[in-house]
Amino acid sequence: MSVLLLEAFYGGSHKQLVDLLKQSVEDCVSFTLPAKKWHWRARTSALYFMQAVPASSSYRVLFTSSVLNLAELVALRPDLAHLKKVLYFHENQLVYPVRKSQERDFQYGYNQILSCLVADVVAFNSSFNMESFLSSISTFMKTMPDHRPKDLDRLIRPKCRVLHFPIRFPDVTRFLPAHKRLRHSVRCDDIHVQAAQSHIQTTGPSSCPDLTIDSEPPENIVNVAGMQQSLNPMSVTPHQETVGNQPVSRPCDDQRENLRPLHIVWPHRWEHDKNPQLFFQTLLKLKERQLSFEVSVLGETFADVPDIFSEAKEQLVDHIQHWGFMPSKEDYLKALCQADVVVSTAKHEFFGVAMLEAVHCGCYPLCPKALVYPEIFPATYLYSTPEQLCKRLQDFCKRPQLVRQHVIQVNISAFSWDTLGDGFRSLLRADGDMMLTEEHIS
Repeated sequence: MSVLLLEAFYGGSHKQLVDLLKQSVEDCVSFTLPAKKWHWRARTSALYFMQAVPASSSYRVLFTSSVLNLAELVALRPDLAHLKKVLYFHENQLVYPVRKSQERDFQYGYNQILSCLVADVVAFNSSFNMESFLSSISTFMKTMPDHRPKDLDRLIRPKCRVLHFPIRFPDVTRFLPAHKRLRHSVRCDDIHVQAAQSHIQTTGPSSCPDLTIDSEPPENIVNVAGMQQSLNPMSVTPHQETVGNQPVSRPCDDQRENLRPLHIVWPHRWEHDKNPQLFFQTLLKLKERQLSFEVSVLGETFADVPDIFSEAKEQLVDHIQHWGFMPSKEDYLKALCQADVVVSTAKHEFFGVAMLEAVHCGCYPLCPKALVYPEIFPATYLYSTPEQLCKRLQDFCKRPQLVRQHVIQVNISAFSWDTLGDGFRSLLRADGDMMLTEEHIS
């Protein structure tokens, strides 16, 4: 095996990426640690891999996430030092939110800086992740009492590039309710093939839409697809008309769908950095206003679950459709397909796989106008304040057809394995150019 995949926190998006690389890239072998006790994984995983990884002359490339202290591993295993060392950042500890500034442990960010200095290539899942890390190094190092190193960002930046997290979007047509299925113009696999054949280059949220569900726009917002002079949404729907350059369907058989309460889904980790407090406070306001809605709260749970979850479950019991992590990926996708709106209230997000998966399943996204979200989602789907989030959801509760008939303008194919796979294969070639081609860099 020539590619050595090491993952110190084998869960969530970290697990997804390792599994995808093993399935799609030849000649890989992986060694992992379970996704538990994150802090201990960051502190001690180098010692574990020192003993767990057998010596081999066939290794050519070492790929690991930034949870592992790569500097420690290379010092403990000098035989790995000559490999092409690729460090992938799912998140960075320099700007990761903590409840109080004094709670930030210097060691975790310091480990990531050391790992970057040892690595040959440093890849980030988003521009926001990369720039927030590099721009914070100087300030972060000033917390040292004296003898502070200088210009570390200048040493690290030449190694850095953005390679978005790749998602293998499955065909979910069989899970879609009638009103989504009728408007799902082509299967996701067909979209990816068409995008590849036409060599469409995508660098941001204003690209040609991937999943199209014909509609009238909420609150008379201008259709962002209108910014694309030469690209038209791929959409074929019966009884279609145009209102203000916006495709609008006039369905004959799905009026009953619009009588169902709005279904809101929150598919994130049950931790404080995802800001569940804001999400549940917003739902309780909708309840106080006697608005009709359903809610599904999905996502992984770990040892310390914020108290707000048990409190909200009791207060929202009459509105709950699904509650808790779904180990089955198929059940999870089914739940997303049944929802209308997917909400993020995150105080931290460097990419957001769950939001894109929900969009793939036909959910209308609502995200903060901050963090990575403006890099991925058009302004239509961003809110600036809690009040704006509440107002949008209130309007959707009153008129659920606004989201059920809306053309979703998010080019999810830009984040698919079909689009990004060649970039990762190049990254994992020992003889590959250290600088990825512009085709795979945002």
